[in-house]
Amino acid sequence: MKLSLSSSPHQRVKRDTGQVMRLVIYAMVPGILAQSFFFGWGVLIQSLIAVTSALIFEGVILALRNKPVERTLTDYSAVLTGLLIAISIPPTLPWWMTVTSVFFAIAVAKQIYGGLGFNIFNPAMIAYVVLLISFPAAMSLWLPPATHAEVVPTFFDALSLIFTGFTTSGYDVTQLKTVADGVTMATPLDTLKTDLTQGVTYSESLNSPIFEGSFFDAVGAGWGWVSFAYLLGGLFLVKTRVISWHIPGSMIVSVFVCALLMHLINADYYASPLFHLFNGAVIVGAFFIATDPVSASTTPKGRIIFGAAIGFWIVIIRTFGAYPDAVAFAVIIMNMAVPLIDYYTRPRVYGKTVKGKARGRS
Repeated sequence: MKLSLSSSPHQRVKRDTGQVMRLVIYAMVPGILAQSFFFGWGVLIQSLIAVTSALIFEGVILALRNKPVERTLTDYSAVLTGLLIAISIPPTLPWWMTVTSVFFAIAVAKQIYGGLGFNIFNPAMIAYVVLLISFPAAMSLWLPPATHAEVVPTFFDALSLIFTGFTTSGYDVTQLKTVADGVTMATPLDTLKTDLTQGVTYSESLNSPIFEGSFFDAVGAGWGWVSFAYLLGGLFLVKTRVISWHIPGSMIVSVFVCALLMHLINADYYASPLFHLFNGAVIVGAFFIATDPVSASTTPKGRIIFGAAIGFWIVIIRTFGAYPDAVAFAVIIMNMAVPLIDYYTRPRVYGKTVKGKARGRS
């Protein structure tokens, strides 16, 4: 039986699961194209690997559980999970790591709980965290954007990197991370965290020769444009009422406010709000990850609390934690708090007082 996802009590447009998932996938297209432009063919290749693996794992597990395979696969939830994993990992990650992460997402985070509608954690974020904890070095090997790269891999280079670890010319990922003047480039979040641990101030880090002239603070050497593309897709989802504004709105405002307060306290050490918003996965997380209808809060007030808490944890973990990007950890932490949030934010039943007693004439 397909889920019918709609918001009560006045949502007139009801869509089944397949329709909702397809609209979310369509909304991701601008972001995926922008990400492919800046970070190469690997994004599309990883998407194909992840989606194919997700469908295979989902189909096999459903068959073993004697559940309807075709009907479930056509709800596109496995496809969406695969795409979310693909855009979260480095484009040159070895293929077997991608497949392993998809297995954890589908088999462990989703099907072990009973399938779609029963999982308490966001499957894609579980997969990301498994990879990040198990293979931290590989997960940090993001190539510089094409606008900064000394060598831009071709389609066959990207394919060869994913399956062999080397391009057709013999370059490995570490060598491809080198930009002008032989400087090795990391992601903006990695660069800032490393610089701060070495006594470099936030302002000095932004003036690095690597990012000179790229408006690093807001655009993040390519990352900002990717975030903007996902923002367009996210606004489309809000406009078409596929998702409500509560989670993405509160999450973005929370990141901005928390980062602003810390930046005002010490601008030399704490990154600006724009830096946090336009680098990493804040935007894609706000519209495409945290809004998962199964693992997120379901009440209007609860969604605001849920999104705001995720934003708070993102800034805290990025600033004081060991990992530069914290969206996955923040989402999983708040997934665990959803039952408590929903319990205390349930709308009052019509005809009942705050204490639950029926209204009546005295």
